[in-house]
Amino acid sequence: MRSVWLWIAVAVCSLCSVASMVRRGSSDGFEKPRENKILDNELRASKVSMVPLTLIHGADSKGAVCLDGTLPGYHLDRGFGSGANSWLIHLEGGGWCNNQSSCVFRKTTRRGSSKFMEETLNFTGILSNKPQENPDFFNWNRIKLRYCDGASFSGDSQDEGSQTFYRGKRIWQAAMEEFMSVGMQKAEQSNHFASVQALLSGCSAGGLASILHCDDFRERLPLSTKVKCLSDAGMFLDAVDVSGGRSLRNMYQGVVTVQNLQKDLSSACTNHLDPTSCFFPQNLVSDIKTPMFLLNSAYDSWQVRQSLAPSPADPRGVWEHCKSDISRCNSSQLQFLQEFRKEMVLALNSFSASPQNGLFINSCFTHCQSEIQDTWFCSRLSQAKRKSKTGPQRVAESVGDWYFDRTNNVKAIDCPYPCDKTCHHLIFQ
Repeated sequence: MRSVWLWIAVAVCSLCSVASMVRRGSSDGFEKPRENKILDNELRASKVSMVPLTLIHGADSKGAVCLDGTLPGYHLDRGFGSGANSWLIHLEGGGWCNNQSSCVFRKTTRRGSSKFMEETLNFTGILSNKPQENPDFFNWNRIKLRYCDGASFSGDSQDEGSQTFYRGKRIWQAAMEEFMSVGMQKAEQSNHFASVQALLSGCSAGGLASILHCDDFRERLPLSTKVKCLSDAGMFLDAVDVSGGRSLRNMYQGVVTVQNLQKDLSSACTNHLDPTSCFFPQNLVSDIKTPMFLLNSAYDSWQVRQSLAPSPADPRGVWEHCKSDISRCNSSQLQFLQEFRKEMVLALNSFSASPQNGLFINSCFTHCQSEIQDTWFCSRLSQAKRKSKTGPQRVAESVGDWYFDRTNNVKAIDCPYPCDKTCHHLIFQ
């Protein structure tokens, strides 16, 4: 049956393009998709599931509120059949706020207030309810937890002067209690007809959050439940930028300071490193006890644009063409990016050594690959080389093989750019 879905997926993705266009302009540094009539028509034709927003009523009594004090929210698409007791919790991403002004601004957006969140969201990629689009998780209970705290669901403080609430940790706790109340507690009621399974995933800032909360997620569920975690585009590196500075470290230091995260970070890390270092996943992933899968591009488009070559580090705009379209990078710029790739692979050595962990590190200029159909389960995807299997391997297949233990040692690391001709590169205008 699975081979049938593989064949159907080729038809579903027949309109997938090798390059995707996005436009500039986003308050949090994350570019939004340019209007695409072909994609809109394709979504309508495939009858994408539109899932309503649910607010967590009573969360405010626990202090679990967005930056502006409004209730946090989530979208739930119920599971069915063999997946009725299985749960996929997906944490939304969307950058961070690193000072008072940026956090106050976020209060006027969906990243800081549920007043501005979409009333419905389309569920695609790992959240899709169609087996031809999402073969392993389509019939699970699938939840997208909205992101409105500005610190990857961390922090437990507030700024009295601006009435800004930094309550990401409480939102996480209130959300887990809510999900248990709407059925996730049934994950302990195993029977002969349904497996008991749970997966915590997240994209970008949500991918970092899935790393930060992975072991806590495991502890909240019975030992009989199969629990694993997936971080998509959450492997943010403490890298040197094109000016010789550390732009992302400076940003993270601001996040840690303004939200007073010191007390909320991993003590295993803060016992020997400074708090800012302990917000970087490279200093956290090897200590996670729960099985984890890291899905990332070795040329992550957000990190290239916002960490390696942000405008303040490139005042003359030398990197403008390169960071908008990787095919326009000159030889010295490509060499700089190749060094970044080497740094990422090296940072994953210890994590990769654990047989319970999984990897899919491709060489595509992209960011977040689990939420979008083109990059989750489409006919044109990275052919990252695997130690245990040869030939093309799509993201969804690697994640599924790892989660369900269908293949041992799911560790896929692509060859350096530009050898992979199957990539779905992003191009920024």
